[in-house]
Amino acid sequence: MSRTSTPSDQNRVRRGPRIAIVAAMQREVAPLIRGWNVRTLEHSGREYRLFENGNAVLICGGIGAEAARRATEAVIQEGRPGRVISVGFAGALDSTLRVADVFEPRTVINAADGARAETGSGQGTLVTYAAVASRDQKERLGNAYGAAAVDMEAAAVAQGAQARGVEFAALKAISDAADFSLPATERFVSGSGQFRTAKFALHVAVRPWLWGSTIALARNSSKASRALCAAILGYLERERVNLRQG
Repeated sequence: MSRTSTPSDQNRVRRGPRIAIVAAMQREVAPLIRGWNVRTLEHSGREYRLFENGNAVLICGGIGAEAARRATEAVIQEGRPGRVISVGFAGALDSTLRVADVFEPRTVINAADGARAETGSGQGTLVTYAAVASRDQKERLGNAYGAAAVDMEAAAVAQGAQARGVEFAALKAISDAADFSLPATERFVSGSGQFRTAKFALHVAVRPWLWGSTIALARNSSKASRALCAAILGYLERERVNLRQG
């Protein structure tokens, strides 16, 4: 069943080609989609929640490259967008990037095969890596690719968009600084890319040495989410103005 609600005036984007937004987790974009219309989309045996507001459509595909690829295919088939944007959290590789900074890369590199995608806007490089990057791994990725930040999905979204002749862009909010060591979370991600929050909470609860980093990550993620959503709104407004003037 689909539920419909009235979008708020501040979030309306009514003109121009449709823009599809691919996020991993709903909590990354929760402030943005509050008040957006939502319906259920089934694609290749999986159900997605599709959030819509004017010319913008957003899908939360799950964590990791495979989940991102499938979600990109689903939203392109359903929404027929002119552009797909990969949004979400990223880890800083550049020590000058701070939590809640928003990074719009010009180049996205897939660490798995070296494939590159150009966005046509922004600056700097984002590298997509298959796992949560430790502090040491961040340093290695930064040195190897000259990248400013690392995520787990953007390259897959870029590949999906390019395969269908759709423009690609990315917006990432920094959720962990270059010197921050993230708790290992891969075992808590399901095969469909969903994070098993309850199991992770139980894991952390009996390991006091993880409490500090987990609390810090939750706090930083909240800041990053607010910054990301503001940046997406700004991006959509910028596109609306450009189309009106063009």
